Amino acid sequence: MADQLRAPVLPVGDEKIAWANPWHRLVAGRGFQAWAARVPLLRRMVRAEGAALFDVISGFVQAQALMAMVELRVFEHLAAGPQTADALAPRCGLTTPKMQILLQAGAALGLLRRKRGARFGLSQRGAALLGVPGLQAMIRHHAVLYRDLTDPVAFLRGQTDPDLARFWPYVFGADGARDPVVAETYSTLMSDTQQMVAADTLAVISLRGVRQLLDIGGGTGAFVAAVGAQYQGLQLGLFDLPAVAAAAQARMSAAGLADRVKIHSGSFRDDPLPQGSDAISLVRVLYDHADSTVAALLARVYDALPVGGRLIVSEPMSGGDRPDPATDVYFAFYTLAMQTGRTRSAAEISEMLKVAGFQQIVCHPSRRPFVTTAITATRV
Repeated sequence: MADQLRAPVLPVGDEKIAWANPWHRLVAGRGFQAWAARVPLLRRMVRAEGAALFDVISGFVQAQALMAMVELRVFEHLAAGPQTADALAPRCGLTTPKMQILLQAGAALGLLRRKRGARFGLSQRGAALLGVPGLQAMIRHHAVLYRDLTDPVAFLRGQTDPDLARFWPYVFGADGARDPVVAETYSTLMSDTQQMVAADTLAVISLRGVRQLLDIGGGTGAFVAAVGAQYQGLQLGLFDLPAVAAAAQARMSAAGLADRVKIHSGSFRDDPLPQGSDAISLVRVLYDHADSTVAALLARVYDALPVGGRLIVSEPMSGGDRPDPATDVYFAFYTLAMQTGRTRSAAEISEMLKVAGFQQIVCHPSRRPFVTTAITATRV
């Protein structure tokens, strides 16, 4: 025990590195790491840190394994019951050894469970993946983002031409979304994933007392439909580009909301915002756009509301002073690839709301910050 607790002798990390923090220099040393791994009180910490670091290193491979399981419909196949790699391989078009590797990877990721007889079945997490609307579509969509990040240094230096900027053309204004096929593609993806955002937003925001809600940039109306189902007496409006708004009317009719929802076509950059609503929502809108566009939009929303009117902002927000992996890694890089927007912290958005004239600004953290965080503000 005495030998184990004796302080390690350097060598330390790369001597060419100018270490500002002596502790970091010590921790980087191979001698220290080997010593700490032998000390009972430090062993668990060293292993946990090593596992966490390797999880970051192997993240792309994990995501690609998930992509393969989605593309090969592994989750759907196993929903009917556990199967062996030998039985499942022909259905997925793989050899048995490669099917075994994929199933074992799925179990390691907690998406599958390995059972007796070398069979694999769904885990609770894997079953949930099947049940979340739009989640598999988003996973497939990641192929676009992965291509954009093939050379991350060139990407960060602005030396690439990201495909995501073409997938989401609406962020450049009405002219960018004239292609109806492109508009339908992004609207469907937004609509599917918007259901999670709507549920989490309405879990922390009350619309009691609101007479009429206008959802700006609402796509085909996923949020409006969720509000309409929960608040029966509320009149609703949806404002979006003509190519998107055209599909919203059919959705509202299918949801039995045609008589309660008024569809307005236009661009919030150039066209007047509809008047008469005492609440306006911006759901996953701000992080798609540059600061100048957001500032102009918030000012226009302020002018469109009556005194006492409320604004609801809901979207994934940066962790700010407490960096968050979902928003400060995933959404930050995603919006950067779109070339127009960025993730902002609740504090940043609140400050922009103050500049626009809003008061009584309140942040409402949701149960799943990686899905959304909500902020309410009032025109007084």
